[in-house]
Amino acid sequence: MMTGSQYVESLRALKTEVHFMGERLASVVDHPAIRPHVNAAAVTYDLATDPAHGDLACATSHLTGRPINRWTHVPRTRDDLVKKAKMMRVAGRITGTCFQRCVGMDALITLHSVTHDVDRKHGTTYHERFKQFLVETQDRDLMSGGAMTDPKGDRSKRPHEQHDPDLFVRVAERREDGIVVRGAKMHQTGAVNSHQFIVLPGQALGPEDRDYAVAFAVPADAPGVIQVFGRQVNDSRKWEGTIDQGNATYGVVGGEALVIFDDVFVPWERVFMLGEVEFAGTLVERFTSYHRQNYGGCKSGNLDVLIGATAAIADVQGTAKAAHVRDKLAEMAHLVETMYSGALACSHECSSLACGTAIVDPLLANSAKFNTARYYPEVTRLAQDIAGGFLATMPSERELANPRVAGFVRKYYQTRADVPAEDRLRLGRLIENMTGATPIVECMHGAGSPQAQKVVVQRTIDWALRRTLAQRIASTSKP
Repeated sequence: MMTGSQYVESLRALKTEVHFMGERLASVVDHPAIRPHVNAAAVTYDLATDPAHGDLACATSHLTGRPINRWTHVPRTRDDLVKKAKMMRVAGRITGTCFQRCVGMDALITLHSVTHDVDRKHGTTYHERFKQFLVETQDRDLMSGGAMTDPKGDRSKRPHEQHDPDLFVRVAERREDGIVVRGAKMHQTGAVNSHQFIVLPGQALGPEDRDYAVAFAVPADAPGVIQVFGRQVNDSRKWEGTIDQGNATYGVVGGEALVIFDDVFVPWERVFMLGEVEFAGTLVERFTSYHRQNYGGCKSGNLDVLIGATAAIADVQGTAKAAHVRDKLAEMAHLVETMYSGALACSHECSSLACGTAIVDPLLANSAKFNTARYYPEVTRLAQDIAGGFLATMPSERELANPRVAGFVRKYYQTRADVPAEDRLRLGRLIENMTGATPIVECMHGAGSPQAQKVVVQRTIDWALRRTLAQRIASTSKP
């Protein structure tokens, strides 16, 4: 297992092609727009080597019996799934943002079971290929970027009906030694600082979509892999200062990118699905269940930080004892614990798949993510309410070094006599950072938009049972 610093150094050895602000970056590790996201991912490595958290962040490989980082582990028991959720909250509390490694972890877990099921039906050898790939990933402690979301083009049309066939990742060529793929994946969290990509279909597919039913893995710096790093609100603050960033060490959300596959060659040993369209829907359902479990854990950890910052700003500003502030803080805490309880519940109510992989309860996992999408914005609203309007009008940190106005800024932004104005500004910037547009949009649409969770709930709930329960009670004669 690598440490965080070893992970950072391992990225320097990659020759990834990453573009940002109109130019190709010489180093993703050292660029100020990306370094905070690298730091956040490094936490997933340091947790595994931290005695205080090793029980959560470490696991034992069921394939080799060797100790591994839990972010490369395939859960086999209820305890594995519970620790996965608890690990999310711990990492969320440390970083206050997205630590990016979840999507790749869930891709590994999902492929372990789906390749097994495909082999049982078709007599293929995907599962053995995948197990060899998994062992290498575990032994090298690689960070995998899970790539699922296609550009999709015209949403009313299937992949094979699009005006441009590359709007979903597809097989462009089959060769004796492997396949050539073409297309792109969008909104890819942690992509630019991943060692490899695990590419999966993003939706259920029909018989005509056979070329799109492909799952594979490639190094992040494979020839033809091109990344375009996305902008975030106020991202120029990353190279303008420290206080104004709010979370200078770990950044905002996960640093997303457009990942382009421009005729990328994939050898057969890294191909895990090729044309088995009937399993694309199964793959998506399992992946989303695992990934939606995470949100009840990681986002509750992030919001623990926000609650702490909000309580601290109330104390600094002299409003901590006000009844309405205490009531709002309690409401924030209640909503966060409700989110977290969903992650634990779907873990406890798990079942086992044919290959021995433990899977969360899909209904409860989707409910956990739906609650998170609904409650996260409300917690941020309450934080802004308690903090006050100065969140939107704070001067630049550069004014603290401006000899003409620095004294005035410190004088008029100070509240309590024993608390420097700079402390208030730091807390304000952290709250601004955590309650802005980017975190809320990511929480809403990451792991699928709320409507996707509603669809699963509608499809999964046993409506007939509930009608029977009501009819039995309604028809019972009065004693």
